[in-house]
Amino acid sequence: MHTTDVVHAAGEEAESWAEVLNRLRRAQGQLAAVIAMIEAERDRKDIVTQLAAVTHALDRAGFKIVAGGIRQCLTERQRGHVPPLSEAELEKLFLALA
Repeated sequence: MHTTDVVHAAGEEAESWAEVLNRLRRAQGQLAAVIAMIEAERDRKDIVTQLAAVTHALDRAGFKIVAGGIRQCLTERQRGHVPPLSEAELEKLFLALA
């Protein structure tokens, strides 16, 4: 692997973490909205709809993290290194989100 490939991979990794953090911050805001809705005794349908949005945002963040792990393992194998996670460990992480 060339130096430019390593730099590109590092940039993709940083971008991936930035997307995860964005999703988690969005979920944090949505969760705060759910708490405020409950405290204000809003309609249950509205609360559950907002809670579903929080769940979706968390799921997307989790899947993004697993995808990054898969990408990291593939990159390490291409470099001839032992990947940080085994296939079984990646599968376990993926199934934890299902």
